[in-house]
Amino acid sequence: MPLQNRVDPLGNLTTVASRGAFLGNRGILHDESRKIVKPWAHKNWVICELSFKGIKRELFSPSSYSELFFLDEATALSAGHRPCARCRRQRFNEFKLLWGEVSSSPDKVSMSVPEIDKQLHLERASRNRDKVLYSANFSEVSEGSFIAIGKETYLFWSGSLHKWSHHGYTEARSLPSQNETVSVITPYTIVQMYKAGFKPLVHSSIYS
Repeated sequence: MPLQNRVDPLGNLTTVASRGAFLGNRGILHDESRKIVKPWAHKNWVICELSFKGIKRELFSPSSYSELFFLDEATALSAGHRPCARCRRQRFNEFKLLWGEVSSSPDKVSMSVPEIDKQLHLERASRNRDKVLYSANFSEVSEGSFIAIGKETYLFWSGSLHKWSHHGYTEARSLPSQNETVSVITPYTIVQMYKAGFKPLVHSSIYS
């Protein structure tokens, strides 16, 4: 039976059979019956490799973190996760460097991982645990970012908006006008990182 462990661009946890391309961690979110009882347990939300050093895991096992899954890295970043410093060390170093370049922190060079996680948490979750979205002119949105249109989420990529699903990207639609106000899902600093050259890994269905 599928578990409630697939993550959408808004950070919601849903029950879907297919796993996706990346693993995620927000701590222990499930109870003894393997049901989700909270949306996160700590602020260091990470994106991990599906396989690392041959480690085998039983999903939602007792006293162990709840394994989450993402369609792709763009989805995980939109939800507010960052690369793991252990299994994705090179990608994490790239992320940390770009975060420092675009961050508004006065001490960018020595910024610690907990400081990054704290700021990222402010940008992804409100006090009542809703996903933080912000409004911006479309001209301020970088490729790789997700925006919300009605009840659907779209990835801005290769000059089009691509409708997201747990199984891949489906229809493409034309872009809004540059001065149109849109609702941005991807955390603000990550959008700025995209402007600085950070490129998220995107599911192959985007090109079909």
